Amino acid sequence: MSLRITQVDAFTAKPYRGNPAAVCVLPEARPAAWMQAVAREMNLSETAFLVARGDGGHDLRWFTPAVEVALCGHATLASAHVLWEAGLLARDEQARFFTQSGLLTASRRDGGWIELDFPAKREEKEEPLPGLAQALRVEPLYIGRNAFDYLVLLGSEDEVRAATPDFGLLATLPARGVMITSRSSSRDFDFVSRFFAPAAGINEDPVTGSAHCCLTPFWAARLGKAEMLAYQASARGGVVRVRLRGDRVDLGGQAVTILEGELRAEPNIRGEGSPPSDSPPAR
Repeated sequence: MSLRITQVDAFTAKPYRGNPAAVCVLPEARPAAWMQAVAREMNLSETAFLVARGDGGHDLRWFTPAVEVALCGHATLASAHVLWEAGLLARDEQARFFTQSGLLTASRRDGGWIELDFPAKREEKEEPLPGLAQALRVEPLYIGRNAFDYLVLLGSEDEVRAATPDFGLLATLPARGVMITSRSSSRDFDFVSRFFAPAAGINEDPVTGSAHCCLTPFWAARLGKAEMLAYQASARGGVVRVRLRGDRVDLGGQAVTILEGELRAEPNIRGEGSPPSDSPPAR
């Protein structure tokens, strides 16, 4: 077996910043267990797998090292970047992805930016969840929840940056992840955020496109503007240009290819808990 795999830093114009994703363009669909094994080996926030369709689009699935996810922004941006850079799509051609979250598109924009068309995932006010504030070690001003995650509003950017969650406790909460957010203290950005998803195998995601599907309508309502510039204040950091259009959100970002390689061995997909073929016999 020899399959090309590319690692891309997404939502950044600088190498070793933003959110890294692995992208693998497959000649045909592979079993979910196979893709999960490869994602576990890559050990990045997400690994994206694409299969070309007859209509010019691509089927797209995303896996963390632990689970398959229903929506991922940075690995979608990375996938579009790889298709254009590898010549699998013309540079003026829109990338069309068929996913668990429906049809998603990516288009090239001036200045090396890529714009994703994603669904808005609005939050609704949630009663304080026992253990949430304790797990985050913060004092929330507001708690909301959408289909995937909790949104927690804090009083300042300093509080967002200083948060040191208890990831063990956070992993027990009934949600994919938790985003914390505040207005930006800088004129350069409208709002800042961080995103934690230990239950999905990611203690802190460096830059989370899908979280901005929730953050965009949330901050659009509070700031009275549809177009904003957001900063995700992880250690790697990343910039997301957002625009609310009714029930859709445009997510803009840049991407940088970091490495290219080949998968040279088939994963063992006999099932979790099965001993590898070179293990000694059980006694």
